[in-house]
Amino acid sequence: MDFNSRKALATGVAMTALMTAASAWAQAAPPPQEPQTSQLDEVIVTAQRRTQRLQDVPVTVTAFGAEELEQARIKDVDDVATRTPGLQFDAFPASQPRIAIRGIGSTDRGAAGDPSAAVFLDEIYLGRPGMVAFDAFDIERIEVLKGPQGTLYGRNVVGGAINVVTQRPDLNAFGASTEATIGNYGRLEGAAVVNAPFADGRAAVRASGSWRTHDGYTDNSFTGGEVDDQDTLSGRIQIAAEPSDTVRLAFTIDGTRDRAAGPANRVLDLDDSDPLSMFWTPNPDRDSFAGSTDGYQNRDTWGLRAEAQFDLSFATLTYLGGYRNLDYSTAYDFDGGNPTTNFIQISGGNDEQTDASSHELRLSSLPGSPVQWVAGLYNYNSDTRRLDTLILDLGGEGTETYTQDAQLTSYAVFGDVTVPIGERFSLIAGLRYSEDEKDYRISNTAGDSIFRGEEAFDVSASATFDALTWRVGADYKLADNHLLYVMVSRGFKSGGFQDLPGTAAEAADPFEPEYATQFEIGQKSTFLDGRLIWNNTLYTIDYTDLQTRRTLPSGQVLTDNAGAATINGYETYLSWRPFGGARIVAGYGYTDATFDDYVVDDVTNYAGNRIARAPRHKLVLSPSYDWDLADGAVIRAAIDYRYESLIYEDNSNTGPERREPTNMYDARIIYTPASDRWSVSLWGKNLSDEVTRSFQGAFLGANFGAYAPPRTYGLSFNWTL
Repeated sequence: MDFNSRKALATGVAMTALMTAASAWAQAAPPPQEPQTSQLDEVIVTAQRRTQRLQDVPVTVTAFGAEELEQARIKDVDDVATRTPGLQFDAFPASQPRIAIRGIGSTDRGAAGDPSAAVFLDEIYLGRPGMVAFDAFDIERIEVLKGPQGTLYGRNVVGGAINVVTQRPDLNAFGASTEATIGNYGRLEGAAVVNAPFADGRAAVRASGSWRTHDGYTDNSFTGGEVDDQDTLSGRIQIAAEPSDTVRLAFTIDGTRDRAAGPANRVLDLDDSDPLSMFWTPNPDRDSFAGSTDGYQNRDTWGLRAEAQFDLSFATLTYLGGYRNLDYSTAYDFDGGNPTTNFIQISGGNDEQTDASSHELRLSSLPGSPVQWVAGLYNYNSDTRRLDTLILDLGGEGTETYTQDAQLTSYAVFGDVTVPIGERFSLIAGLRYSEDEKDYRISNTAGDSIFRGEEAFDVSASATFDALTWRVGADYKLADNHLLYVMVSRGFKSGGFQDLPGTAAEAADPFEPEYATQFEIGQKSTFLDGRLIWNNTLYTIDYTDLQTRRTLPSGQVLTDNAGAATINGYETYLSWRPFGGARIVAGYGYTDATFDDYVVDDVTNYAGNRIARAPRHKLVLSPSYDWDLADGAVIRAAIDYRYESLIYEDNSNTGPERREPTNMYDARIIYTPASDRWSVSLWGKNLSDEVTRSFQGAFLGANFGAYAPPRTYGLSFNWTL
């Protein structure tokens, strides 16, 4: 029996087990009694820098609680993106994620660039793509905020923000839990957490860690190795203390270590109009490639967080400080071939070290205050050293390197207030002033390269960017469980410098900031005594001076400002318990993101084209059912379905750089005994084994790219003290 036959048999066995178990457990359930329905769980978020019910927040937020994170195996940002309408994720390589929200994202990973959609870990800004490396174990919730958040959240949040909130130490009780998983591709995972109070309940320490490994999804037929594997260690230690009733202190240290081979890049398609296409051999096989090297993706990132809160007679004073460190190195075969398959060989890599620190001092109203307000000062500093290496072997190796060193100092002052006018109506306003100072040095070895044949240069440059961002809106409660709101918000993303310039003049010339102004109308309602939640949002975004990247025929990659775009959209979310143990969760996002003006050259304007990586339709549907067994145990069966329409990878909207519509299916069956102390789940992801592309780009007559993971499945065990 060959490998593919064994894989097909194993997959069939797993699917049969899923269906058989569901049928058997359903028959084991007691006869249906009088239908009993229960309310949906109340979701608490801090999207506005204060604790609120999700249904009371006048902005669009998608939230994932601890139970959903665990049971649906949401382990990283990629898993969050697949389940969130309006949120896109891709990466090349996988350890440098690119995030886009409502069509607004960034592909610039240069030392002097910034993300357009930001990630925060316990309110600490993760300013570099490689820093987005948290493990979603022992996480309280993940919040996805849609649209500009330029008033309350950090810097450069022009598209939206992902807030990751960890489980905090419990000062009242000792606790412990563990998780273990086995699965196909040699998957082995383990995680554990311990919470221990001390000092007579005035303090507690919480320690958690995880280890996740699997073999490579892709075989390298040339080297005999495997790539797209995983070997990740993550850990976090938190200490919290309340020395008095008005003082709260917290300290955290966390870290993640990644080791992997790959990515499995390859030639996906040929551009027959380009004579260079004759030198390439396409490889549509997701499970195998023939790269001249396996490559590597190594990442070490860690951080410190300190918080102190003091309750005053009229407000709460908070200091929040953070430090993040990133040490990142990757090398890869870009064309995915070797001298026997591709006449031209392309490879390269990135090395980066970043130190970043932040300080925030804010004063906020007390929870019971009729007027809710917050005001603060913010400072962010980073030092990024990055080396990009490009190698083109055309019968003789040509190497080009770019060495970058960027220092950033950012300051901001902000304030936000919600003022009630009567019992049901409130006015909201916020203002933030930001100033970024960037010092940049870049040198290259273009004189030794056959990429472009430019002279080598060593350039230093500086620039300052500032902006006034704001939000203004109102909300009105038609009744206790029905909220209407309108919000206008403006966001800003700082300017920067080229990471792969072709000349010294381009290296010294900064690109300008980008701006987005969003107009949003929303409704949040709870019906049927808490058994049905239905939220709807309509929005339009005026997006100007977009920072976009394009590849020139010479191979040079430039970031420039693209003029203007308009993004119109609609999002809806429904959560319903129709009867008994049934629940249906559905989310849908419509995004019409098109350029109003984008002059590429004297004859080309992309006006009317769709913005890259913005699908017009995205649907997430998750039905589940709980069977109550006679002994008090519960069986839960759930299916997750996701549909994503066509995505253009390039703003030109031409050629093969597109992802065809995808349909993805996940499923799980979870057994929890009456004691509720442990559970076991049989799960599968991408059960239809959908073949979809996770990254692609055209160059030298070919379209290069990589594939998303194949079908995976496994068995997980969870235990709680």
